[in-house]
Amino acid sequence: MARMISFLRVHKRAITFSLVAFCAFLLTPSWGEVGLLYFLLFFALLLIFIASKIFWIGLILDLGERFITGKPRRAWLAIIAGVVYVFFFAYNLVRSGIGHIPRAADPRLRSVLIQGAFWWWLVGSWLGFGLVMVFWTVDRAGRAAAWVYHRARKAAAGHAAALKPAAMASPARRRFLEQTVVAVSAAPFVASAYGLLYGRLDVEVTHRRIRLARLPKPFEGFRIAQLSDVHISPFMPADEIRRCVTIANRLKADLVVLTGDFLAWDSVAQVEVVRALAGLRAPYGVFGCLGNHEVSTQTGESITRSFAARDIRILRQERAPMRLRGETLNLIGVDDSLTELRVAAPLVMPDTVNILLSHDPSAFDRAVELGIDLTLAGHTHGGQLSLEFIHRGLSLGRLETHYVSGWFEKAGAQLYVNRGIGTTGMPIRLGARPEITVFELVRGV
Repeated sequence: MARMISFLRVHKRAITFSLVAFCAFLLTPSWGEVGLLYFLLFFALLLIFIASKIFWIGLILDLGERFITGKPRRAWLAIIAGVVYVFFFAYNLVRSGIGHIPRAADPRLRSVLIQGAFWWWLVGSWLGFGLVMVFWTVDRAGRAAAWVYHRARKAAAGHAAALKPAAMASPARRRFLEQTVVAVSAAPFVASAYGLLYGRLDVEVTHRRIRLARLPKPFEGFRIAQLSDVHISPFMPADEIRRCVTIANRLKADLVVLTGDFLAWDSVAQVEVVRALAGLRAPYGVFGCLGNHEVSTQTGESITRSFAARDIRILRQERAPMRLRGETLNLIGVDDSLTELRVAAPLVMPDTVNILLSHDPSAFDRAVELGIDLTLAGHTHGGQLSLEFIHRGLSLGRLETHYVSGWFEKAGAQLYVNRGIGTTGMPIRLGARPEITVFELVRGV
């Protein structure tokens, strides 16, 4: 037994890493489902995710030992931390969007605070550990380069002079550097709190001019406002939705479009979200399409009827021609589950501009083939966690599509992906502000 305990102590890091890797492997979708590239990507993300919890909990235990006396203090702290974490994880597995299972929302303050704290910790610890790994990699690379340099100098000098002790970093200096790294790596916890308390509510109004070669002259200057991904929930209550409705109405658009995902996971909330969006006003009306959350919650039929009762028309494999002074602009809408667009082909009008409402931007490639001039989509939330202001590609949305947010062009056709106003899963936005878009249509190429 003593030898086993000694073995575990000596190899505890290797054993811990093996267990973490095994857990990440079990949680990763098989490569038969997602392909080898995405399997490796998901595996790496889960590996960092699990390791980050162990790292930060270990630091908390080290800090706790300073305030609790007695020999078994670390064991007790570890037990307490484990129980608290399991409670938070299990509670949020049931209450929030983990698992993509339709469920009733819990609007009570206690539930909102627990979920908010959980996601703050989850995101902050994950990003913070990522920074730690960057610093660790740079440090190891620097030490390796220094070792190679000194070995090369030694070989060139032709003698066996050893490195002087003064050339090595002192233990105190290394300890200071380690503490600095940990302090800097705690910055994501502050950023996570910002994204939770402010970032998810900081709505940006984006103005975009869209040039369309086939645009009928009477529609020159026609304005369209787009809202997407409302996701009514305790973190996107009806009052906040009404605030966004007020912002959209102030834009005085000619047409308002809604590109799906009105719900999060609570089907009962459809009555409230329809009531909140019913305040939208535009001379040419309010139109929309359904998102994947309406499919998941099986509310497509009922929410379409509810919207119709409020003079909001959901286009389900339908078109709605806009007419102005004898000319036509063709608006098409499809359900999220029909992104292959077979049903949209007969709806395209060949001699005028066709605008497609499709919740999922992956429909764009097929829309190009059908000759659709402009596709308006949502779905991605801009990634919700996005660092694309640092480097393009640093966004969670790119795990699913390269059409993450903003404007795209292909073979003369155009796509705009709206970041939405709500959130799912984590109620946090970093680098991907909620968005209401207003388009001005102009003639030209």
